[in-house]
Amino acid sequence: MPLTDRERTVLNDIREWERKLLSYEPNDFQLTYEKYLERSFSLLPETVQRQFFSIIDTWLFHLHSIIQGSQFQMDAKERIMQSGRIFQKEINQLSDMQELTIDQLQYIAEQQIARHRFYSLAQGGLAGTGGSLLLGSDIPAMAVLNLRVVQLIAMTYGFEINTPYEMMTSLKVFHTGTLPPRMQKEGWSLLMEELTVDQHYYFYKGKEEMTDITWIEQPFQQLLKAMVITLFRKRMVKGIPLVSMAIGAGANYQLTRKVTDLAHKYYQFRYLKAKEEF
Repeated sequence: MPLTDRERTVLNDIREWERKLLSYEPNDFQLTYEKYLERSFSLLPETVQRQFFSIIDTWLFHLHSIIQGSQFQMDAKERIMQSGRIFQKEINQLSDMQELTIDQLQYIAEQQIARHRFYSLAQGGLAGTGGSLLLGSDIPAMAVLNLRVVQLIAMTYGFEINTPYEMMTSLKVFHTGTLPPRMQKEGWSLLMEELTVDQHYYFYKGKEEMTDITWIEQPFQQLLKAMVITLFRKRMVKGIPLVSMAIGAGANYQLTRKVTDLAHKYYQFRYLKAKEEF
């Protein structure tokens, strides 16, 4: 089915965003920083490295499954379909969302994105108070928030994430979104390669391992953020640690912004690609 003028405009915007992503060149400081991290981590025995990344992959997989199967997420799925019924009454299942126009879907998705960016901002602010419990729960809380919003974006565009194929795909979208820009382009290219084959699988047939040494920067940044918050938490403004709260809120917001930007572009592209091939 030929795309409408509006759909082609959105597709061209995605292509322009993709061009900028793929043409991104890291500076010398970023390359040195990356080499330092990789060299430091490579000092560990290979068995320890493999076990570390295996544990993270397993943890993310189970966390994704818990979120996807939760009543909270089921309610969110129903709210998405209710939002879709505002524009078209004959939406009875999630796949019917693909009958909506790109602008209608984008409106619904951006509501989810804005809400979760606010949640992320609030979570970072709470973690920035420096309390041990809040600071210690920041990493799992951010993983839950960002995994959940990727799932919601996927559902908005009519992709049911309870199949093994869609589950692994959404996990890889989340993983790619958390990478620094110089590494995102490789993750995006792999996601695009997987779209060149038949998408109508139930089981995922690609590489199931996600995290590797290139992802070590993300947990390191989270630990660095916790150290900076701890350092500044005693600098009070009228009894409130505003500096550390601003650091936590800003860092969390930027992470969720990166993840949601990439996830939205990916599922928009899949929606348009499927419509064009229909």
